[in-house]
Amino acid sequence: MRTPTERFQDRPEELYQQLRRDHGPVAPVLLDGDVPAWLVLGYRELHRVTSDPKIFARDSRRWHAWDRIPADWPMITFVGYRPTMLFTEGAEHQRRSDAMFDALSSVDQFELRADCERVADALIDTFAGGGRADLIAEYADQLPLRVVTRMYGLDASESAALQRDMLDLTIESGNQPVAYQRMYDRMAALVAKVRVYPTPGITERLAAHPAGLSDEEIVNDLIGMVYASHQPTADWIGNALRLMLTDERFAVTMAGGRRSVGQALNEVLWEDTPVPNFIGRWAAEDTTLGGQHIRKGDCLVLGLAAANADPHVRPDFRAGASGNQAHMAFSHGEHGCPEPARELAEVMAMTAIEVLIDRLPDVTLTVPVEEIQWRSSTLMRGVASIPVTFTPAPLG
Repeated sequence: MRTPTERFQDRPEELYQQLRRDHGPVAPVLLDGDVPAWLVLGYRELHRVTSDPKIFARDSRRWHAWDRIPADWPMITFVGYRPTMLFTEGAEHQRRSDAMFDALSSVDQFELRADCERVADALIDTFAGGGRADLIAEYADQLPLRVVTRMYGLDASESAALQRDMLDLTIESGNQPVAYQRMYDRMAALVAKVRVYPTPGITERLAAHPAGLSDEEIVNDLIGMVYASHQPTADWIGNALRLMLTDERFAVTMAGGRRSVGQALNEVLWEDTPVPNFIGRWAAEDTTLGGQHIRKGDCLVLGLAAANADPHVRPDFRAGASGNQAHMAFSHGEHGCPEPARELAEVMAMTAIEVLIDRLPDVTLTVPVEEIQWRSSTLMRGVASIPVTFTPAPLG
């Protein structure tokens, strides 16, 4: 019999269905270390939580369970309060989010696509001549951060250093605190430089914004955007590549598929969203939700993937509903992913796949689909590896 962890990793929809049957749209769950929380499974309930920040607040300092959380808790990176836009509320959140919205909106999408193409070509050049590759480690996991750091205004060497920091932050190396401090120092140096020598990019836009952001605010929001953009976008690319290589609805070969890259990316957001769960919200007062009594200070985990699978709203793609974009993959409400950020992530993901298809049109999976492994994580869902072969291609 499979353990709950194995079920969550391989077939999470089965676990969501059981929780919904046993508890309804809001289920009591235990996080790492048996810390209690509520998992919001229902689409309507999730919409309510994300639409009412006064009752379901974002500041994690409201949590009444902090005395049970050790300093090395596995999820501390996602819930430990930091002075970023993500944890602000009310007027302060509006001030910070307006600045980030404007900075992201200033990115020219045509220039971004051209930059993505250059990065994608450079990555493919490293393995194109060999006829085989792992499309996760050698491609999807590398492209988003390279593009984002260029948007910040970092040069190639600074970008490479930041990528090494991110690697240390995402593996169990024991170097996470040191890597985070290095990242903080790099962002602080970038902001200081931009203050003196304005360089076109997101950092310069934040520094010059009428909101009057402090250096510390900008640094923390730049780091927050790295977290929010890199791994989710990498997993979006990887999960879509898996779908296109294994689902006959999309391709006999990827280049001759019957469905577009955009349709594959949208289906992934419904079926295998890169962020299936998000921590979270904290009840600002006693309330009820989905038939459950929620106490002030309780933690609510946003079950984004579970809400997408809610039988009341889940579309049937095989019935032609693949254009439906009412998914919860980007969350919802004032703390959801800003619209410009969604658009930029889609440009990166679509360009990455289209360049790969153009350069390696006969790319073929080298293992049976059932052998493809998913990374086990409560908050992230991505393919661990996509080994492929293809006809060796010339450099781009």
